Amino acid sequence: MKKAVLSLLIFIGIFSIFCIGSCNAENNTKEIISNETKSRLVEIKDSELKSLEDYQATYGSNTYGLVAYILNKVRIYSIPFGILGIAISAIYQYVIGIRNLETHYKGFNTMIAVITLLVICQVLPLVFAIIVKGWR
Repeated sequence: MKKAVLSLLIFIGIFSIFCIGSCNAENNTKEIISNETKSRLVEIKDSELKSLEDYQATYGSNTYGLVAYILNKVRIYSIPFGILGIAISAIYQYVIGIRNLETHYKGFNTMIAVITLLVICQVLPLVFAIIVKGWR
């Protein structure tokens, strides 16, 4: 029995080596990303680099401009994650927590944590701008 299993594994290994080699040869001839997608990616990259340069020019330093740019991105992307976190914690608190008191408290504590992080992510860019531009 062991010899049969071992020979089967060897056969599958040899077969997979030849199959992977032929698949790689076929994929090298095909274009993975179309030209339209490439041009769109280049446009996005150029616009983001321009935005970063604007932040660096506004704050007068490469470091402060980069931090302001990152904080702005955090501010923008924290809203959907905050809404998703509030929804999940509300489900834990009000739907699942009806039967289990520990789950109810878990949902409440998670909601408080998500709201706190959301407020911090929204206020932090403003505080950074006030401190860097106002006191510098």
